[in-house]
Amino acid sequence: MAEAQNIPAGSTTAGAIAVAAESTVATRMSAPPSFDVADFPVPNGREEEWRFTPLARLKGLHDGTAVANGTMKAQIDAPEGVTIESVERGDARVGKAGTPVDRIAAQAFSSFAKATVVTVPKEAVLTEPVRVSLHGEGGTTFGHTVFDVQAFAEAVVVIDHTGDGVRAANVDFLVGDGAKLTVVSVQDWDDTAVHCSQHNALVGRDATFKSIVVTFGGDLVRLHPRVNYAGPGGEAELFGLYFTDAGQHQEHRLLVDHKAPHCKSNVVYKGALQGQDAHAVWIGDVLIEKTAEGTDTYEMNRNLVLTDGARVDSVPNLEIETGEIVGAGHASATGRFDDEQLFYLQARGIPADEARRLVVRGFFGELVQQIGVADIEERLLAKIETELQASV
Repeated sequence: MAEAQNIPAGSTTAGAIAVAAESTVATRMSAPPSFDVADFPVPNGREEEWRFTPLARLKGLHDGTAVANGTMKAQIDAPEGVTIESVERGDARVGKAGTPVDRIAAQAFSSFAKATVVTVPKEAVLTEPVRVSLHGEGGTTFGHTVFDVQAFAEAVVVIDHTGDGVRAANVDFLVGDGAKLTVVSVQDWDDTAVHCSQHNALVGRDATFKSIVVTFGGDLVRLHPRVNYAGPGGEAELFGLYFTDAGQHQEHRLLVDHKAPHCKSNVVYKGALQGQDAHAVWIGDVLIEKTAEGTDTYEMNRNLVLTDGARVDSVPNLEIETGEIVGAGHASATGRFDDEQLFYLQARGIPADEARRLVVRGFFGELVQQIGVADIEERLLAKIETELQASV
């Protein structure tokens, strides 16, 4: 089953397109963005932003009963010239990229002890990635990290989540004018972990931001990547890959807010599901405000269901407040194996099981190639192969 919309410059269609840009912020959210957790009501599951999330599995992150009693082992490896600071909540860089939009993100902001700021100085071109390793050792932890990539700098950041525990965090990406930042966020938690995080990117004039989110582990993972533009000419690419196993809940809720003119965005998320009660949720919101003339945007979500008993909820939303755009569109599709692809491979002597594995590898291949970090690509391909051995 597939759904797609494409809107050429200067045209609109009914149904998926709305002219009230404020609806994403106001109508769909139970409360306006805020740094204060008291400004958000405790969700009951009927709100638009919570209706797919199993609240009982959040371990108290949503209702204030979770307390910071856990341990998160953190290590940052950075090339020469990169500075790492531990700062107070009042530091001007903390929260500059975006404001919490739900109660968990506000709870995380209200609960962290010190924020970590990683700065790539102006015009620096890093030849090695900045690597952040976060290993949960049980209990509940809160965090806030800021990556400040200053004007005309170029950097790759890898954030690797492993271990067990309950984690709520905000991660800010400040991409200076003319800068280029690629972020790879890997969620490879143990099967009992809970992870909720809001990723905020503020993209400067003529800057480039690429995000690759890879989710495998965890009992419940709920990520909220958001992009805003601080000036014209910015480009953002948001890629995602998730493999949802039996009983897992993996939820990715994206918003690209086009406020500045002549900016671009491209969103591609792909997921595979297997096992009873595997549940993947993808919400993709793109908002083109009246000041964003010349916008060029597209978003797509594809899901491959490998076994019975799995469920996908995929909702692309595109809202436009100006007709002066280059182009905009969205697409969503969920289905099983393509019988024609399988027949083609089997007709050339490839056994059925191996043919199915080849189809899945090809399904994810283009996204793995976007990572650009060899050891991470190899690890993820091995992880995909392990997952496929269980079902295909």
